[in-house]
Amino acid sequence: MATGTVVRAGVRAGVREWLGVGAVTFGIFSIVTAEMLPVGLLGPMGSTFGLSAGRTGWLMTMPGLVAAVAAPVVTVATARLDRRVMLCALMLVLAAADLLAAAASAYWLELLSRVLVGLVIGGFWSIGAGLAGRLVPERHAVGATAVIFSAVPLGSVLGVPAGTYLGDLAGWRTAFAVLGLLTLAVLGGLYAFVPPLPPLQVTRPAVLQAALRQRDTGVALALTCLIVTAHFGTYTYVTTFLRESIQPELLSGLLLVYGVAGLVGNLVAGSTAGRHLHATFLTCAGLIAAATLLLPILGRSTAGAVILLVVWGLGYGGVPVCSMSLFAKALPRTREAATVLFTSSFQATLSAGALLGGLVVDAWSVSVAMVSGGLCALLACTVLLGFRRAT
Repeated sequence: MATGTVVRAGVRAGVREWLGVGAVTFGIFSIVTAEMLPVGLLGPMGSTFGLSAGRTGWLMTMPGLVAAVAAPVVTVATARLDRRVMLCALMLVLAAADLLAAAASAYWLELLSRVLVGLVIGGFWSIGAGLAGRLVPERHAVGATAVIFSAVPLGSVLGVPAGTYLGDLAGWRTAFAVLGLLTLAVLGGLYAFVPPLPPLQVTRPAVLQAALRQRDTGVALALTCLIVTAHFGTYTYVTTFLRESIQPELLSGLLLVYGVAGLVGNLVAGSTAGRHLHATFLTCAGLIAAATLLLPILGRSTAGAVILLVVWGLGYGGVPVCSMSLFAKALPRTREAATVLFTSSFQATLSAGALLGGLVVDAWSVSVAMVSGGLCALLACTVLLGFRRAT
């Protein structure tokens, strides 16, 4: 009887551990959806506030800019606080940001909501992305990490297309309001299933400074900046491009196709990056380059757009896994510092890419922005090949 009781207790503990992983995953899913949702609603939001596509693109620029600063600042400032408390507090801020976005009567209030989203991105990603090893036994840590990172393509597969469809059906404000309510539900899951997590390793500024002096860290930063600039300088305005040549009612379906391809790309990269990291990254960058360079030529038809969005999704789906793996490989002894640098560089470049893409769109056209992004992705391939030859 005692043995059976122990076994049942062990099973319950195991289920609870994975429910904690699921809660963190849904937290990141909510964050990714909140960050990316304006991509599908850029036109309606711009029309509401009377803005150009490039100016409306600031809604994508703002969160990344804030997150780049928030990642190290929030992590260092809260280094001695329980990590579960921080995750729950950040989810509450995200819910407030979503509801503010839904109710904003002026563009500056909309930008304020995006500032709050950026704060959450920087703090939650830096803390949550590296928690898998503390939520489940060490032998399951790799699988739990893959589950947590699957939230990135899932945000594209489910969150953005669903939000775009809901926005087209009931208005873009409704999409943000529903997301705010979903985020409150995620907050409840984090509180219920994530155990208390007192800090084990305090991340100090000196640790981050030492990490930045590593050569491999510099390579990870360079490659991340190039490929993220290429992607978000183009993807931010992909719906603007598609609305010019594709029937509007097909838009959410096309974003769903892209998201499914991204999920497949994430799974494939997750299985190959551990053994062939550079080759996997090179493949991802090459696919993004091909899709963005060819979209102005072949993306004017529905069939061409579908094919290129699949190629694009496969490529970008593996980028977060490859980028995080580059930082983890460069900094194996300071995992939270690696996560902070990954988050900060990724979000800063996301912001810069969206801003630069908007400037190109306003000055020339969306097609020119696509070609510019493709050339940037090719530059990332060149840098990686040069690094491989040098080593």
